[in-house]
Amino acid sequence: MMAKRLLAAAGIFGLVFLMVPLLIVVPMSFSSAKALTFPPPSLSLRWYEAFFGDPRWMAAMWTSTFIAVVSSFGSLLLGGFAAYGLRRGSFAGRDWAEGNFMSPLIVPTIIVAIALYLSLAKVGLLGSFIGLVAAHTVLNVPLVMMVMGVAVRGFDLRIEQVAWSLGASWSYTVVKVMLPNLAPSVFAAWIFAFIGSFDEVIVTSFIAGRYDTVPKKMFTELILEVNPTITAVATLLIAFTVLALAAVAVILGRSGKLKPTLV
Repeated sequence: MMAKRLLAAAGIFGLVFLMVPLLIVVPMSFSSAKALTFPPPSLSLRWYEAFFGDPRWMAAMWTSTFIAVVSSFGSLLLGGFAAYGLRRGSFAGRDWAEGNFMSPLIVPTIIVAIALYLSLAKVGLLGSFIGLVAAHTVLNVPLVMMVMGVAVRGFDLRIEQVAWSLGASWSYTVVKVMLPNLAPSVFAAWIFAFIGSFDEVIVTSFIAGRYDTVPKKMFTELILEVNPTITAVATLLIAFTVLALAAVAVILGRSGKLKPTLV
């Protein structure tokens, strides 16, 4: 009992520690001051107006959104098939293959960035839009695999076998039987991949070339000049992430995939 209370206290402390920066950044985004000032002298929407009125920020937002949409669907396709094959298949080297798929989450991001930089340079895609989408897809496949791997493992194999025994092909079974049942998990996996792509900055800085995404532009702005517009951008990204994860929690909760546990 004491161990559970200590674990809960440690979790609450960690959550509060992570929330403190948000309690500073969010109010500063509504500041009327010309520079970063906390607490703000008065409230204003000037930095949000500066963000939405700047064509460079809007171009970066469009680039980030397009890359996130394309790469998240690519990650969902590749990660979903990989998760199904690894969970349903029984072949030599399966554990090695799974570890290889999950390596982008284990290896430090800077190492992954250098590897992608060298690989894309060899095939002539460094600094290209296709190369950027491919890199984001590779980075987010492990996120999809984690979510879909659990979903496929929990899906009763006998349901697939019944469909096969009635003459359904494998592709028909996946589309008409599995996907409708796994739709909440598919949506959750896509959301995680989308957020992972939209927030990526280290790999993007290495391989993006002339393309600017929102995180990359934020990083560049911080190096060149501490622009208060960044606080507005950060607040919008935080709000989007919270709403997206809340949507995932609600959908998984309603589908019974996310069940509360009494401590």
